[in-house]
Amino acid sequence: MAACRGPCAVASMAFLVLSLASCINGEDPYRFYNWNVTYGYIYPLGVKQQGILINGQFPGPQIVSVTNDNLIINVFNALDEPFLISWNGVQQKRNSWQDGVYGTNCPIPPGQNFTYILQVKDQIGSYFYFPSLAFHKAAGGFGGFKIFSRSVIPVPFPPPADDFTILAGDWFTRNHSDLRAILDGGSDLPFPDGLLINGRGSNSYTFTVDQGKAYRFRISNVGIATAINFRIQGHKMVLVEVEGTHTLQNTYNSLDIHLGQSYSVLVTCDQPAQDYYIVVSSRFTSKVLTATSVLRYSNSAGSVSGPPPGGPTVQIDWSLEQARSIRRNLTASGPRPNPQGSYHYGMINTTQTIRLANSAPVINGKQRYAVNSVSFVPADTPLKLADYFNIPGVFALGSIPDSPTGGAAYLQTSVMAADFRGYVEIVFENVEDTVQSWHIDGHNFFVVGMDGGQWTPASRLSYNLRDTISRCTVQVYPTSWTAVYIPLDNVGMWNVRSENWARRYLGQQFYLRVHSPANSWRDEYPIPSNALLCGRAARSTRLVPIKE
Repeated sequence: MAACRGPCAVASMAFLVLSLASCINGEDPYRFYNWNVTYGYIYPLGVKQQGILINGQFPGPQIVSVTNDNLIINVFNALDEPFLISWNGVQQKRNSWQDGVYGTNCPIPPGQNFTYILQVKDQIGSYFYFPSLAFHKAAGGFGGFKIFSRSVIPVPFPPPADDFTILAGDWFTRNHSDLRAILDGGSDLPFPDGLLINGRGSNSYTFTVDQGKAYRFRISNVGIATAINFRIQGHKMVLVEVEGTHTLQNTYNSLDIHLGQSYSVLVTCDQPAQDYYIVVSSRFTSKVLTATSVLRYSNSAGSVSGPPPGGPTVQIDWSLEQARSIRRNLTASGPRPNPQGSYHYGMINTTQTIRLANSAPVINGKQRYAVNSVSFVPADTPLKLADYFNIPGVFALGSIPDSPTGGAAYLQTSVMAADFRGYVEIVFENVEDTVQSWHIDGHNFFVVGMDGGQWTPASRLSYNLRDTISRCTVQVYPTSWTAVYIPLDNVGMWNVRSENWARRYLGQQFYLRVHSPANSWRDEYPIPSNALLCGRAARSTRLVPIKE
């Protein structure tokens, strides 16, 4: 799509909406966004550095939507390098064309734009968006993404007085290009310089509340390197939602939030009227980083006092037990009227077991990361385009084994084949001494088990087959395993990745091709009329979609 702004951009979006009306539900509301992506100077830790802004904002504008809304997001790239935005946890039902990672989309060239057309079909919950290319995430370009329930669907808690988004995570004062150069040179990143809360360092962000009222906080870990712990001085938190699933409403003093994860809590402001610390601190790190914001009662009689409340630091067992305590609310409705517990995930026979082991090999004298001994390298053409147009030589199905081999690691554009409507057991196996965080695009999965040591078939005896949480990002503790059940109900080319951004950048990812032989719009939308073409897809003059 040619670059355009102002009336031209509006006209282009109108044309796209009309041209794709047959692919989305025209009865559902539309929301329109125009985003201008630029560089700008930011000072989040008091050091001047180059950040990525959206409409001049860091973090970027928040997306607020309702289940089944159609979102038309026109992104103009004013950077000096290609750019893509992806939508963490938004499932893109039948529409991996809009996923915004390089395996599915051509980057937006400098000085040009692309219009994403998303539908938040059958989803609720708390998510975020982020830039997916070239280590841009280390420079910003991320923002919150809320999906509210439709008014006809009951929500299992009273309406809060307000709804706050907290985007927290580690931060580096070096520019993203410098960090990228470190990784390209075969070295590890340095330790982060600090933590941010909504793009700011300690005590520079304030949430104002009224005494006696309850508030919803949606907290996402948008960092690139470390898990965090979240807590509010003097206040309990009632967990109500995790990545689109209503939870049992357990009460916590603090919550561990791993890379890429999102949690939603209710906080009742029932303490004496004053200011209180909101604290995030790093987890499982030799040096503990801390950042604070302020919870201010509107009738506050005093400022924050004393040191911020401490939290857990390196305790693995504490975190594991907390993770196991997070359960699904079986009687609550999700995005549809039927109770969440009506889907009996534990009574469905699995069709396949996939075991995924992460590792940190050195290949050709440089630090890399791998899955089942395969370290992913991007192809010259997005895999989705190569698949659709049947372009040979871009990737091969089966280029990554479905279980650990124990062999020497190697570089490969790795794509695993999977069948539409399969019901798969995936076991993430972590033999390293660091916490891992894994995300699967296009799907939620049921976290049926996690424990220390080596997974064996006997480990299934400990699975929670009744009320475990369903989510899209899960942690794996050091020398431990995590098992999930995933219904492959979404045709497309989907990124399976580490949420540790250095590990992803250096190869700890692959793509899962969920395939339907029907080749029908009922299973997957056609290629968008505004799809950007690049690599071999752009060079070929006789592109023919695959026919089966």
